[in-house]
Amino acid sequence: MEGAGITKDDTVLEIGCGAGALTKVLSEKAKKVVGYEIDKTLTPVLDETLKDCGNVTIVYKDIMKERIDAVEKQLGGEYKLVANLPYYITTPVIMKFLENSYAIRSMTVMVQEEVARRFAASPKSSDYGAITVGINLRGSAEIIMKVGREKFTPVPNVDSAVVNILVEKDKFKGEDLSKIRETVRTAFSGRRKTLANNLINGYKFSRKDAERVLEICGFSPLCRGETLSAEEFVVLTKAIEEVKRG
Repeated sequence: MEGAGITKDDTVLEIGCGAGALTKVLSEKAKKVVGYEIDKTLTPVLDETLKDCGNVTIVYKDIMKERIDAVEKQLGGEYKLVANLPYYITTPVIMKFLENSYAIRSMTVMVQEEVARRFAASPKSSDYGAITVGINLRGSAEIIMKVGREKFTPVPNVDSAVVNILVEKDKFKGEDLSKIRETVRTAFSGRRKTLANNLINGYKFSRKDAERVLEICGFSPLCRGETLSAEEFVVLTKAIEEVKRG
């Protein structure tokens, strides 16, 4: 997949191998490829397509049911993920790896264009949401290619885009990301509500305590979750913990 930046030094995890066309290309560019494919009926097809690819291992399992440590044991170190998945599973796969893996270096995925915009959105934009912040807590996303619906057979009802997520190894190192993610979920739990109201509902704060949190952060009492960057969610989480302690 163009834009993945695969070199002969890279180990690649491919999710959703299909008939193996992309797998074969990756094998030519990478040191090692481990592919996960849920459809075992594709075994003879993949065996034929990849018969000359000695650096490829195909695992016929559902990646969403596999533990990250079991997957990474086969990879043997740092790796890059490439996926061309059914759109409904793309976000769960991305968050599974972002929240549980510290060996992953990048993710290159094809998604619906509207989903791609959400992945790469900026604060205060209509596309910005919890998934954007979730990505930004571990790295950053960039749309690197748009793919029109006419490129597919049969032609789908939506356009697609390729997104590259660069994972920063030490981003927010030392912070409790689980607490920050809880803050993010709370902040976006009522998108039309102010951040103060969502804090009251999510943490059972009094209005005084919710406003105290925002005051500590230097945020407007009328601000909303979609205006905050990942860095500001880190600050917000610390303020919430401070107010909790009294």
